[in-house]
Amino acid sequence: MTFVFNLGIAQLAAAAPAQQNKMKACNEQANEKGLGEGKGDERKAFMKACLSAKSAEGSKGNQQNKMKACNKEAGEKKLKGDERKQFMSDCLSA
Repeated sequence: MTFVFNLGIAQLAAAAPAQQNKMKACNEQANEKGLGEGKGDERKAFMKACLSAKSAEGSKGNQQNKMKACNKEAGEKKLKGDERKQFMSDCLSA
């Protein structure tokens, strides 16, 4: 019985940072959209929608951010052709 209880607590503890990261990201998005503190109902509606969004959308965003970062780095290194393809493959799989 104690084992099951401890397992449940461990799962909740692991989920907490992910939820905190999501809250932080949603706050940043709200501020970028001009929905800062004091915007009341508009901000509440945005935050509710953002926080209830599926995690698949979040991972899609993360993949897009990774792609942008890898593209930027490849551009800074002035990579072309096969070198660029190999770099992008390595960068995106990291």
